[in-house]
Parts: sequence; C-alpha cells; structure tokens
Amino acid sequence: MVAIDGTYVPANVPVEIQRKFRGRKEGTTQNVLAAITFDLKFICVLAGWEGSAHDSRVLDDALSRPSGLKIPEDI
Repeated sequence: MVAIDGTYVPANVPVEIQRKFRGRKEGTTQNVLAAITFDLKFICVLAGWEGSAHDSRVLDDALSRPSGLKIPEDI
C-alpha cells in the first residue's frame, strides 16, 4: 500500500514566469507530489510543477513518466 499527497513549497522563479507559479498560497510556489509506503519509504517525489497546476495534472504526469510513480499490482 502507498500514500500519495501533495503540498506547495515556496519557489524563487524569474519574474517573467512568476504568474504561473502563483497558486492558492501567498507568493510563488511549486506543487510537489510525494508517494510513500506505510513503512515510511519514499517511492516517488515529483517537484517543479508551477503552483497554479491542478493536483490531477501533477498526478497524471507522475503516472505517465517511464520512471515515475507505479501503482503496485497487489492493492
């Protein structure tokens, strides 16, 4: 079993792209997705999406990458 969650972390980005990185939080942020096992081992961390990106877009990206998030078959 795995747990998946996302968070926003502050991001310092060039002025010309700051608008994309303004999300629901104050200032510029990036959307970070993490997946961990229940014994607290990280199996996937995807950082860098702009703060305005919807969580479903970030999850879709993590699932579509060749070395990205893989959902275990035994769940």
